[in-house]
Amino acid sequence: MQRAKFKRRTNEPRIYDKLLKINRVSKAVKGGRKVSFCAIIVAGNKRGLIGVGIGKASEVSEAIKKAKRDAKKTFMNVQLTRKSTIPHFVKGQFGGAKVQILPAKEGTGVIAGGAVRAVLELAGLKNVLAKQLGSDNLLNNARATLNAFDQLKSTTQYANLRGVAIEELTTRVPRSRLVISTEKIS
Repeated sequence: MQRAKFKRRTNEPRIYDKLLKINRVSKAVKGGRKVSFCAIIVAGNKRGLIGVGIGKASEVSEAIKKAKRDAKKTFMNVQLTRKSTIPHFVKGQFGGAKVQILPAKEGTGVIAGGAVRAVLELAGLKNVLAKQLGSDNLLNNARATLNAFDQLKSTTQYANLRGVAIEELTTRVPRSRLVISTEKIS
């Protein structure tokens, strides 16, 4: 009898994940200490889908599985431009962690550190600058980055907010056509 060959679904996006940290935690109980493990994972498809998850279990492998499951529950879409950057400057905050993300020119690469870099790379950003301020907690910095992504708006959303055509936002005004006032402000 011939076995059926199972192929992976092609319409299902491939999910990549990166383990940020495994932390050994213990709890004092009557008989001594109970040791467990906490895992922090960032998951994304490198095309604008990203999530962060944590999992806690008595074994490392179980904690990682739980963290992956949790990361998939928190998936969100990120506004990417054609040049693999973000449309505009954005700030994010979670707890004591603050993150600033700036768009960059093509060829710049990902200039960021720690958890922020992992989130940016798995989101699919290739040309971006980021700075983390405040806390250096990995989980809070990753969630602050997601908070920053939440505040991103596309060009069409900005055009609708301002009540102008998209072409007016995307075309640049030549310096010769700019009117500079010479009046003195008192």
